[in-house]
Amino acid sequence: MTSPFLATTTLTTLARTETEGSFAAAIDSTWTIGPKVHGGTMLAICAAAAKRQLGEVDMQPLAVSVSYLNAPDPGEVALEAIVRKRGKQVSNVDVEMTQGGRVAVRAVVTLGRPDVDAPRHEVQSSLASMPTSPPAGTEAIGGDHPMASIVHVGKGCEMRIEPSSAHFLTGEQGEPEIRMWVRPRPGDEEDLDTAVLFALMTGDICAPVTMNRGMFGWAPTVQLTAYLRKQPARGWLRVAASSTVIGGTWFEEDHLVLDSTGAVVVQSRQLAMVPR
Repeated sequence: MTSPFLATTTLTTLARTETEGSFAAAIDSTWTIGPKVHGGTMLAICAAAAKRQLGEVDMQPLAVSVSYLNAPDPGEVALEAIVRKRGKQVSNVDVEMTQGGRVAVRAVVTLGRPDVDAPRHEVQSSLASMPTSPPAGTEAIGGDHPMASIVHVGKGCEMRIEPSSAHFLTGEQGEPEIRMWVRPRPGDEEDLDTAVLFALMTGDICAPVTMNRGMFGWAPTVQLTAYLRKQPARGWLRVAASSTVIGGTWFEEDHLVLDSTGAVVVQSRQLAMVPR
């Protein structure tokens, strides 16, 4: 399939007024981590519902703040979207995702027009020195890769992990930072709105950085906020996930996403639970 992310973020309108809308989506099992739906994918679907409800073609989800209440299974989900503010520059939409009558996600989505000009000031990150595309021989997360049996999202896009940052793959420990290259399928990359949603999804694409500290297992995200800074250019996305404080129960994980031009396209921070 050339547009698997478009397929999973395409909504069916069930009812819609100027302020409230009801939608349905079918989440394919590709977009799962283990048996449950990937958190970044749910964030992207909520953003799609907010954009659909607002109905402003040139506005994109600039900030999506999501609280995860339950972990849904792949399959049908329902979405309710309510416009809280409709403005010329900034609009706000609340979205609730349910499955089987059970609330899975609550999201607050801020929509506007992303930056198009060069930044007035920018601090370069170490991610900028990472090659713009994965070097030859870098393994894809798929097939016999040790992560493929859990990270099913690798079937719906191109994913390469930078070996020097993935200490957990060799049984070693290191700094809580993991770097990757990610690219959507051709059809998803060509469709502007889908490329934006895919970029937001990559704000939750990396494995939990706690794995580099020898802490394995499910690290459930409680809250995640992602910012769209710029519409992504075509090509590989460079992604770095890191943490500064891993506590006894909680840790934060930040994602930084650069596009093929080196522009910052997505920033995110999540609060998650340390694996037991």
